[in-house]
Amino acid sequence: MPPAAVSLEALERLGAAAASGTPSRRMLVIVNPYASTVSDRLKHLVVYALRGRYHVEAIDTESKDHATELCRQAAQQGYDVVVAFGGDGTVNEAANGIVGTGTAFTVLPGGRTNVYCRMLGIPDDVVDATEHLLRVADQWAPRTVDVGVVNDRCFTFSAGVGLDARVVERVDAHPRLKVRMGEWYYTWAALSAFLRRYVVRPPRIAVEVKDGERHEGVLAIIQNGHPYTYFDRRPIEIAEGAELDSGTLAGIVLRRGSPIDMPTVVWRAFSARARIVKHRRISAFNTAGEIVVRALDGAPVPIQVDGDFIGEADEARFAIRPRALVTIS
Repeated sequence: MPPAAVSLEALERLGAAAASGTPSRRMLVIVNPYASTVSDRLKHLVVYALRGRYHVEAIDTESKDHATELCRQAAQQGYDVVVAFGGDGTVNEAANGIVGTGTAFTVLPGGRTNVYCRMLGIPDDVVDATEHLLRVADQWAPRTVDVGVVNDRCFTFSAGVGLDARVVERVDAHPRLKVRMGEWYYTWAALSAFLRRYVVRPPRIAVEVKDGERHEGVLAIIQNGHPYTYFDRRPIEIAEGAELDSGTLAGIVLRRGSPIDMPTVVWRAFSARARIVKHRRISAFNTAGEIVVRALDGAPVPIQVDGDFIGEADEARFAIRPRALVTIS
């Protein structure tokens, strides 16, 4: 029997077992129907199971930033918890609508990678995650976590400027390949973007950190927690020192991206022991203050947040909002 069918049968059993419970809290489930592992039947079974402990309403997103607006409305309407059921892009949009409110936020895994879901300690299997949320209803213990901000756009775990953002831009331009090939498509996109734009006269950026620290390079990655992402089950560690409740941002700048340097940079990113911050072409920092990134030639800089390309801007201004998001996990 295929794994998807096993998951659906497990959800049916879970829903039947939970049906005897008494719902006590209002929950809004925001569903990205285009997420790689989400189907109508899966959505209905998840909602059926959750209704054993919550008063649940589920709404599909219909357009870009729809999840943000739905979360704002949910907070105004007094929902106890909002669940983002999709990938990290859905999570980011939802978090931007609920940050700074008293409504709790949590996640059900619906994408291929589900970085923030794993960072919160929620299982990345949808059946296990649903069962986890059912237990949470009886052990209600919200906690507050930090969010990063770049140019007024919140991010839950990471953002990037330069080469990193160009890779994400290329991936986002081909959503079907992104779903079908997953991490391997990111690998191809990274190699393609590097060879096309960063081997000869690469666009360079300047990164200014509070207290006068300055770095120049071809990419900057800023993290609100760790890891930066996952390659299948392997965590990819980049910047060091930031936790979801540390009140700081951690970052790295790749000072040069030559064909000689990149293989060793990539090797350190995938290594379980070698640290990328110790690479000779990497500058690392950790700060609770502002970080400003600009292009050395004055051109707009490309920006990605939580794995989604959000466009270009004259500069990217980063800050931390400590304890701004209430989470359940």
